[in-house]
Amino acid sequence: MALVPAIHSSTPLLTSPVPIFLAVLLIILVTPIVLNKLRIPQVIGLIVAGVTVGPYGFNLLARDMSFEVFGQVGLFYLMFLAGIEIDMYHLKKNLRKGLVFGLYTFIIPLALGAVAAGLLLGLDALTAVLMASMFSAHTLIAYPIVSRLGLTRSAPVVIAIAGTIFTVLGSLIVLAGVVGTFHDGEFRVGGTLKLLGLLAGYCLVLVYAYPRITRWFFKHWNDSILQYVYVLAMMFTAAQLAIWAGIEGVFGAFFAGLVLNRYIPARSPLMSRIEFVGNAIFIPYFLIGVGMLINVGVVTRGWSTLYAAGVMSGVAMCTKWLAAFVTQRTFGMNSVERSTMYQLSNAHTAVALAVVMIGYGMRLFDEVILNGTVIMILVTCTVSSIGTSRAASRLKVMALEEEGAGDGVAEQSRHRENVLIPVANPATARELVDLALLMRDKARSNGRVYALHVRNDNSAASRSLGRVSLDTAEKAAASVDTSVEAIDRYDMNFVTGVVNTIEERDIDRVIIGLHRRNTIIDSFFGDKLPNLLRATNKMLVISRCFIPVNTIARIVVAVPANAQYETGFQAWVTSLCNLASQLGCRLIFCCSDATRRFIEAVIKRGQYELRSEYRRVEDWDDFLMLSNKVLDDDLFVVVNARRASVSHAGYLDSLPEFLQKYFASNNMIVIYPEQFGERMDEMTMTDTLTTDIATVSSPLWLRVNSAYSRLVKLKKRVTQRGRRPKIDL
Repeated sequence: MALVPAIHSSTPLLTSPVPIFLAVLLIILVTPIVLNKLRIPQVIGLIVAGVTVGPYGFNLLARDMSFEVFGQVGLFYLMFLAGIEIDMYHLKKNLRKGLVFGLYTFIIPLALGAVAAGLLLGLDALTAVLMASMFSAHTLIAYPIVSRLGLTRSAPVVIAIAGTIFTVLGSLIVLAGVVGTFHDGEFRVGGTLKLLGLLAGYCLVLVYAYPRITRWFFKHWNDSILQYVYVLAMMFTAAQLAIWAGIEGVFGAFFAGLVLNRYIPARSPLMSRIEFVGNAIFIPYFLIGVGMLINVGVVTRGWSTLYAAGVMSGVAMCTKWLAAFVTQRTFGMNSVERSTMYQLSNAHTAVALAVVMIGYGMRLFDEVILNGTVIMILVTCTVSSIGTSRAASRLKVMALEEEGAGDGVAEQSRHRENVLIPVANPATARELVDLALLMRDKARSNGRVYALHVRNDNSAASRSLGRVSLDTAEKAAASVDTSVEAIDRYDMNFVTGVVNTIEERDIDRVIIGLHRRNTIIDSFFGDKLPNLLRATNKMLVISRCFIPVNTIARIVVAVPANAQYETGFQAWVTSLCNLASQLGCRLIFCCSDATRRFIEAVIKRGQYELRSEYRRVEDWDDFLMLSNKVLDDDLFVVVNARRASVSHAGYLDSLPEFLQKYFASNNMIVIYPEQFGERMDEMTMTDTLTTDIATVSSPLWLRVNSAYSRLVKLKKRVTQRGRRPKIDL
């Protein structure tokens, strides 16, 4: 059923599929180019373009089934992106504020809107409440604006998103109550309780089933196209289940995004594909379709339509502003945060269309209210888009000022963090690149990422293997809009090739895959990594993951005593914080009380908002207890230490054998932090293969410091009394 009576009896100019789709693509292409020069939000441009080419404009396009399908997909996609981009930590942190704002922005427009509809428009009580439900609900039509500015995790945006879903559900409950009262002649509590029961059951099913199915699917199928289609199918499944349960489909799409965002990191190829397809096709299609519904000609049909539209638009915007103002006063927020919440919640589209259609079908609304609703949609969408653009720009400036004012952040950002990823096998190249990008510090992300393949022969097979490995690394980085500089190096051996590249490119850290054991007598680290550790003092990250990194449930970190005194202490803590933030998982540090205080200081100073926990581990016996606590879905991180470093202890010499014996099937990362001073010795290319690490001569002060640390630990073990604490992860 059409929203408004058609004013064009003639057929549209474009009727064939190819010209129709071409016209839509041209609108999506040209609109941002033109509007960027005029400083008009792109959202408004797409809606105005829909008005212009639609049946109430020049009648170039008809709002046919393609716009119905793609428009519905675009609306679901918009809500799905809002759910999938929100950080669960920030949602939990601001959940109370979001619920309070949702309560305010639902109750205030509902109550004042019903009174205004009765007094100013002369509607009866039932019809006034139905109209007020349109004022209560809103659509995040301006969400792409805050998304492009990178503000999806800011407090006012998270609060507005949480409040949106509250108002949508509240409006649907009011709508169900009004429809039931209209048909039954009285209000029945049973229908409302049934809807609430279905809502609770629906949420429980998705929370229980979706994570388990998603983890199983991602473990067994790593193909990027299959994963994208799977995510899209799960979104529509949730939307359809919501419709069957009597809930609006937009809630199902949003809730599916909340459940799945744990498995789709923000810096992952899958997230890039989801955002690209949505912002390029589906969401613009939805906005153009909204514009095609708007009949500007109703303005000339008399003062009654203009009066109704003015009352509805004024009440809708004023009550939403009042709700944002009350929320600001309740939580002591500033005016920029209030403006952001208000403008995001100011647009009325999806629920307003549904309510006016149902009311018009039941003859509760006449054509004046119908046309007034269309004008209200145009006005609120325009004001919301322009206002969100301005408020979000000011909010972005505030965020940058706060970030720059943080202790050490501005100084740290001046240093470019260069990362080197040696790739020897195409099968592991993508995994290493993904891990490197997830561990990058965004404050120092202006550094470069290098992919290195070292070969010591010039055969065609060796060159082909190197080219394939480097191409795989480049494609993995390109999928998340990051460039990787590929280096195909001919050198004496692997170690010298890596060391020379570190010196030439000013590398800060090296991320390398753990070798696969070929024989029984083969060591855990092989013969290359010990020599590489001797040859460089840079941070070395050794990775071995059996499952995709986005399915990691927890990160368990074993930290040796005195690790806080190493030069690279802050660097590895920062890297793990970035990794945990991207994956949205818990970060559990197993360390001493002294080390814990330094870790907490780094997290607080870097303003990392994540779920960090601590378990007390004092010596080797406590470390042994971890072998039964690390699960198959966990990532076990061991912070090791080079010989003669401050945090090195005797038991670390037997760590490789221990890891091979007890953690052979676990996902693992071994980190050697950057060590202060020059390399342990100046080695030649021949020495890197012939010198044993146990014979390396270290600086005198390092040997003395290490001996002192061992004596302190020995004395502590001898004098320690009482039962050791039980480690429970």
